[in-house]
Amino acid sequence: MPTLSVSVVNWNNRDLLAACLDSLLAYAGELQPEIVVVDNGSSDGSAELVRRRFPQVALIANPANFGYAAAINQALHAVAADYRLLLNADAAALPGSLQALCAFLDSHPRAGAVAPQLLYPDGRVQPSCRAFPTPLTVLLDMLNWSGRFRNLRALREYRLTDWAHDTERQVDQPMSAALLLRAAALEQAEVMDESCPLFFNDVGLCYRLKRAGWEIWFTPTAQMVHHLGAAVNQVPPARRLQSWYSCWVHYYRRHFRGRVNPFVFWGWRALLAVAFAAQWLRIVLRPGARLRGLLGR
Repeated sequence: MPTLSVSVVNWNNRDLLAACLDSLLAYAGELQPEIVVVDNGSSDGSAELVRRRFPQVALIANPANFGYAAAINQALHAVAADYRLLLNADAAALPGSLQALCAFLDSHPRAGAVAPQLLYPDGRVQPSCRAFPTPLTVLLDMLNWSGRFRNLRALREYRLTDWAHDTERQVDQPMSAALLLRAAALEQAEVMDESCPLFFNDVGLCYRLKRAGWEIWFTPTAQMVHHLGAAVNQVPPARRLQSWYSCWVHYYRRHFRGRVNPFVFWGWRALLAVAFAAQWLRIVLRPGARLRGLLGR
Protein backbone atom coordinates (compact mmCIF):
# COMPACT_ATOMS: atom_id res chain seq x y z
CA MET A 1 0.00 0.00 0.00
CA PRO A 2 1.52 3.37 -1.01
CA THR A 3 2.43 5.71 1.83
CA LEU A 4 0.98 9.22 2.14
CA SER A 5 2.36 12.49 3.45
CA VAL A 6 0.57 15.83 3.81
CA SER A 7 2.51 19.09 3.57
CA VAL A 8 0.82 22.19 4.96
CA VAL A 9 2.20 25.73 4.71
CA ASN A 10 0.79 28.29 7.14
CA TRP A 11 1.12 32.01 7.62
CA ASN A 12 -1.04 33.71 10.27
CA ASN A 13 -4.04 31.42 9.79
CA ARG A 14 -4.10 29.84 13.24
CA ASP A 15 -7.80 28.94 13.42
CA LEU A 16 -7.98 27.64 9.86
CA LEU A 17 -4.80 25.64 10.42
CA ALA A 18 -6.38 24.00 13.46
CA ALA A 19 -9.47 23.10 11.39
CA CYS A 20 -7.23 21.74 8.61
CA LEU A 21 -5.27 19.48 10.96
CA ASP A 22 -8.43 18.36 12.79
CA SER A 23 -9.92 17.29 9.45
CA LEU A 24 -6.82 15.33 8.46
CA LEU A 25 -6.69 13.46 11.75
CA ALA A 26 -10.44 12.81 11.70
CA TYR A 27 -10.68 11.48 8.14
CA ALA A 28 -7.29 9.88 7.42
CA GLY A 29 -8.46 6.49 8.68
CA GLU A 30 -6.16 3.62 7.74
CA LEU A 31 -3.90 5.86 5.63
CA GLN A 32 -2.02 7.18 8.68
CA PRO A 33 -0.30 9.98 6.75
CA GLU A 34 2.86 11.72 7.84
CA ILE A 35 1.81 15.35 8.36
CA VAL A 36 4.32 18.21 8.15
CA VAL A 37 3.41 21.82 8.91
CA VAL A 38 5.77 24.60 7.84
CA ASP A 39 4.93 27.81 9.65
CA ASN A 40 6.26 30.88 7.85
CA GLY A 41 7.04 33.11 10.82
CA SER A 42 3.43 33.59 11.95
CA SER A 43 2.76 36.14 14.68
CA ASP A 44 -0.62 34.70 15.72
CA GLY A 45 0.57 31.73 17.77
CA SER A 46 0.20 29.16 14.98
CA ALA A 47 3.44 27.33 15.79
CA GLU A 48 2.57 27.17 19.49
CA LEU A 49 -0.86 25.77 18.56
CA VAL A 50 0.72 22.92 16.58
CA ARG A 51 3.16 22.09 19.38
CA ARG A 52 0.41 22.07 22.02
CA ARG A 53 -2.58 20.53 20.24
CA PHE A 54 -0.98 18.40 17.54
CA PRO A 55 2.16 16.73 18.95
CA GLN A 56 1.88 13.97 16.30
CA VAL A 57 2.42 16.56 13.55
CA ALA A 58 5.97 17.44 12.49
CA LEU A 59 6.54 21.20 12.71
CA ILE A 60 9.09 23.32 10.86
CA ALA A 61 8.92 26.82 12.37
CA ASN A 62 10.61 29.37 10.12
CA PRO A 63 11.79 32.60 11.78
CA ALA A 64 10.28 34.67 8.95
CA ASN A 65 8.02 34.33 5.93
CA PHE A 66 10.21 32.54 3.38
CA GLY A 67 7.42 32.44 0.78
CA TYR A 68 5.12 29.59 -0.16
CA ALA A 69 7.45 27.88 -2.65
CA ALA A 70 10.42 27.67 -0.26
CA ALA A 71 8.20 26.50 2.59
CA ILE A 72 6.48 23.75 0.60
CA ASN A 73 9.91 22.59 -0.59
CA GLN A 74 11.03 22.35 3.03
CA ALA A 75 8.08 20.06 3.71
CA LEU A 76 8.61 17.97 0.57
CA HIS A 77 12.28 17.45 1.41
CA ALA A 78 11.29 16.27 4.90
CA VAL A 79 9.11 13.37 3.71
CA ALA A 80 9.65 10.17 1.76
CA ALA A 81 6.07 9.03 1.04
CA ASP A 82 4.96 7.56 -2.31
CA TYR A 83 2.06 10.02 -2.51
CA ARG A 84 2.54 13.62 -1.32
CA LEU A 85 -0.44 15.89 -0.72
CA LEU A 86 0.08 19.65 -0.89
CA LEU A 87 -2.61 21.26 1.27
CA ASN A 88 -3.13 24.89 2.18
CA ALA A 89 -3.73 25.77 5.79
CA ASP A 90 -7.01 27.36 4.64
CA ALA A 91 -8.25 24.04 3.23
CA ALA A 92 -9.82 21.09 5.02
CA ALA A 93 -10.41 17.46 4.10
CA LEU A 94 -13.91 16.01 3.95
CA PRO A 95 -14.85 12.38 4.69
CA GLY A 96 -13.35 10.00 2.12
CA SER A 97 -11.38 12.70 0.25
CA LEU A 98 -7.90 11.44 1.11
CA GLN A 99 -8.86 7.85 0.29
CA ALA A 100 -10.43 8.88 -3.05
CA LEU A 101 -7.33 10.79 -4.13
CA CYS A 102 -4.99 7.92 -3.25
CA ALA A 103 -7.28 5.42 -4.98
CA PHE A 104 -7.20 7.58 -8.10
CA LEU A 105 -3.40 7.49 -8.32
CA ASP A 106 -3.51 3.75 -7.62
CA SER A 107 -5.74 3.19 -10.66
CA HIS A 108 -4.10 5.75 -13.00
CA PRO A 109 -0.39 4.88 -13.25
CA ARG A 110 0.35 7.73 -15.71
CA ALA A 111 -1.21 10.33 -13.42
CA GLY A 112 1.51 12.43 -11.85
CA ALA A 113 -0.98 14.52 -9.92
CA VAL A 114 -4.67 14.65 -9.07
CA ALA A 115 -6.73 17.45 -7.54
CA PRO A 116 -10.03 17.22 -5.67
CA GLN A 117 -13.14 19.30 -6.22
CA LEU A 118 -12.84 22.36 -3.99
CA LEU A 119 -15.84 23.87 -2.25
CA TYR A 120 -16.38 27.30 -0.77
CA PRO A 121 -17.34 27.19 2.93
CA ASP A 122 -21.00 27.63 1.92
CA GLY A 123 -20.86 24.46 -0.21
CA ARG A 124 -20.65 26.05 -3.67
CA VAL A 125 -18.20 24.51 -6.12
CA GLN A 126 -15.01 26.60 -6.35
CA PRO A 127 -13.40 26.84 -9.80
CA SER A 128 -9.88 25.59 -9.21
CA CYS A 129 -8.41 24.52 -12.56
CA ARG A 130 -7.20 26.42 -15.60
CA ALA A 131 -5.32 25.86 -18.81
CA PHE A 132 -1.75 27.12 -18.89
CA PRO A 133 -1.58 30.92 -19.12
CA THR A 134 -0.57 32.76 -22.26
CA PRO A 135 0.72 36.33 -22.50
CA LEU A 136 -2.72 37.40 -23.78
CA THR A 137 -4.64 35.93 -20.85
CA VAL A 138 -2.13 37.38 -18.39
CA LEU A 139 -2.41 40.81 -20.04
CA LEU A 140 -6.21 40.76 -19.73
CA ASP A 141 -5.92 39.77 -16.08
CA MET A 142 -3.33 42.46 -15.46
CA LEU A 143 -5.59 45.16 -16.94
CA ASN A 144 -8.71 43.85 -15.13
CA TRP A 145 -10.30 43.25 -18.54
CA SER A 146 -11.12 39.55 -18.01
CA GLY A 147 -14.72 40.34 -17.16
CA ARG A 148 -15.06 42.72 -20.10
CA PHE A 149 -13.83 40.06 -22.54
CA ARG A 150 -15.23 37.01 -20.74
CA ASN A 151 -16.64 35.58 -23.99
CA LEU A 152 -13.29 35.74 -25.78
CA ARG A 153 -12.37 32.19 -26.81
CA ALA A 154 -8.84 32.43 -25.38
CA LEU A 155 -10.22 33.44 -21.98
CA ARG A 156 -12.93 30.78 -21.98
CA GLU A 157 -10.36 28.12 -22.76
CA TYR A 158 -7.95 29.50 -20.14
CA ARG A 159 -10.51 29.75 -17.35
CA LEU A 160 -12.39 26.59 -18.42
CA THR A 161 -15.64 28.52 -18.08
CA ASP A 162 -17.57 26.00 -20.20
CA TRP A 163 -16.93 23.30 -17.60
CA ALA A 164 -18.63 23.21 -14.20
CA HIS A 165 -15.85 21.38 -12.33
CA ASP A 166 -18.27 18.50 -11.85
CA THR A 167 -16.78 15.77 -14.08
CA GLU A 168 -13.52 13.87 -14.04
CA ARG A 169 -11.04 15.04 -16.65
CA GLN A 170 -7.43 15.80 -17.42
CA VAL A 171 -6.43 19.43 -16.79
CA ASP A 172 -3.36 21.60 -17.14
CA GLN A 173 -3.03 23.30 -13.80
CA PRO A 174 -5.11 22.82 -10.66
CA MET A 175 -4.49 25.07 -7.69
CA SER A 176 -1.96 23.65 -5.25
CA ALA A 177 -4.39 24.45 -2.43
CA ALA A 178 -5.05 20.70 -2.55
CA LEU A 179 -2.96 18.62 -4.94
CA LEU A 180 -1.81 15.02 -4.57
CA LEU A 181 1.52 14.30 -6.27
CA ARG A 182 3.15 11.01 -7.13
CA ALA A 183 6.71 11.04 -5.74
CA ALA A 184 8.13 9.47 -8.91
CA ALA A 185 6.61 12.26 -11.02
CA LEU A 186 7.81 14.96 -8.63
CA GLU A 187 11.37 13.69 -8.93
CA GLN A 188 11.23 14.27 -12.70
CA ALA A 189 9.48 17.65 -12.56
CA GLU A 190 11.50 19.09 -9.66
CA VAL A 191 10.00 20.78 -6.63
CA MET A 192 8.53 24.28 -6.54
CA ASP A 193 10.51 27.06 -8.21
CA GLU A 194 11.58 29.33 -5.35
CA SER A 195 12.11 32.21 -7.77
CA CYS A 196 8.29 32.33 -7.77
CA PRO A 197 7.72 32.62 -3.99
CA LEU A 198 3.99 33.34 -4.06
CA PHE A 199 2.46 33.00 -7.54
CA PHE A 200 2.93 30.76 -10.59
CA ASN A 201 5.01 28.19 -8.68
CA ASP A 202 2.21 25.61 -8.95
CA VAL A 203 1.69 26.53 -12.62
CA GLY A 204 5.36 25.91 -13.31
CA LEU A 205 5.29 22.60 -11.47
CA CYS A 206 2.31 21.40 -13.52
CA TYR A 207 3.96 22.60 -16.73
CA ARG A 208 7.08 20.57 -15.96
CA LEU A 209 4.99 17.51 -15.04
CA LYS A 210 3.26 17.68 -18.41
CA ARG A 211 6.51 18.14 -20.31
CA ALA A 212 7.88 15.07 -18.53
CA GLY A 213 4.96 13.07 -19.91
CA TRP A 214 2.78 12.82 -16.81
CA GLU A 215 -0.98 13.34 -16.74
CA ILE A 216 -2.70 15.79 -14.38
CA TRP A 217 -6.27 15.04 -13.35
CA PHE A 218 -9.23 16.56 -11.56
CA THR A 219 -11.77 14.31 -9.83
CA PRO A 220 -15.01 15.33 -8.09
CA THR A 221 -15.05 11.99 -6.24
CA ALA A 222 -12.85 13.76 -3.67
CA GLN A 223 -14.03 17.03 -2.13
CA MET A 224 -12.32 19.51 0.17
CA VAL A 225 -13.29 22.89 1.59
CA HIS A 226 -11.12 25.89 0.69
CA HIS A 227 -11.24 29.41 2.17
CA LEU A 228 -9.84 31.05 -0.97
CA GLY A 229 -7.21 33.76 -0.38
CA ALA A 230 -7.08 33.56 3.42
CA ALA A 231 -3.28 33.89 3.41
CA VAL A 232 -2.46 35.87 0.27
CA ASN A 233 -5.09 38.54 0.99
CA GLN A 234 -3.00 39.55 4.02
CA VAL A 235 -0.37 40.91 1.62
CA PRO A 236 -0.89 44.63 0.77
CA PRO A 237 -2.27 45.13 -2.77
CA ALA A 238 0.78 46.92 -4.25
CA ARG A 239 3.15 44.28 -2.89
CA ARG A 240 0.88 41.49 -4.06
CA LEU A 241 0.72 42.94 -7.57
CA GLN A 242 4.50 43.35 -7.71
CA SER A 243 5.00 39.74 -6.57
CA TRP A 244 2.41 38.48 -9.07
CA TYR A 245 4.13 40.31 -11.92
CA SER A 246 7.70 39.32 -11.00
CA CYS A 247 6.64 35.68 -10.62
CA TRP A 248 4.95 35.78 -14.04
CA VAL A 249 8.09 37.28 -15.63
CA HIS A 250 10.20 34.48 -14.20
CA TYR A 251 7.72 31.80 -15.28
CA TYR A 252 7.51 33.35 -18.78
CA ARG A 253 11.29 33.60 -19.12
CA ARG A 254 11.88 30.04 -17.90
CA HIS A 255 9.21 28.34 -19.98
CA PHE A 256 8.82 30.52 -23.10
CA ARG A 257 12.26 31.97 -23.86
CA GLY A 258 13.87 30.11 -26.74
CA ARG A 259 10.59 28.43 -27.68
CA VAL A 260 8.94 31.42 -29.36
CA ASN A 261 10.17 34.01 -31.83
CA PRO A 262 12.44 36.51 -29.97
CA PHE A 263 10.52 39.50 -31.33
CA VAL A 264 7.25 38.00 -30.07
CA PHE A 265 8.83 37.12 -26.72
CA TRP A 266 10.18 40.62 -26.07
CA GLY A 267 7.10 42.30 -27.54
CA TRP A 268 4.88 40.61 -24.96
CA ARG A 269 7.40 41.40 -22.21
CA ALA A 270 7.25 45.09 -23.06
CA LEU A 271 3.44 45.14 -23.32
CA LEU A 272 3.03 43.39 -19.98
CA ALA A 273 5.53 45.74 -18.34
CA VAL A 274 3.40 48.70 -19.43
CA ALA A 275 0.24 47.02 -18.12
CA PHE A 276 1.95 46.31 -14.79
CA ALA A 277 3.07 49.94 -14.47
CA ALA A 278 -0.48 51.16 -15.14
CA GLN A 279 -1.95 48.84 -12.53
CA TRP A 280 0.73 49.67 -9.97
CA LEU A 281 0.14 53.40 -10.39
CA ARG A 282 -3.62 52.89 -10.02
CA ILE A 283 -3.12 51.11 -6.72
CA VAL A 284 -0.50 53.52 -5.37
CA LEU A 285 -2.46 56.64 -6.33
CA ARG A 286 -5.79 55.26 -5.13
CA PRO A 287 -5.29 53.78 -1.65
CA GLY A 288 -7.81 51.05 -1.02
CA ALA A 289 -8.07 50.08 -4.70
CA ARG A 290 -8.74 46.39 -5.08
CA LEU A 291 -6.80 43.86 -7.10
CA ARG A 292 -9.58 42.40 -9.20
CA GLY A 293 -9.04 39.35 -11.34
CA LEU A 294 -5.50 38.35 -10.33
CA LEU A 295 -6.56 35.73 -7.77
CA GLY A 296 -9.98 34.63 -8.92
CA ARG A 297 -10.38 31.11 -10.26
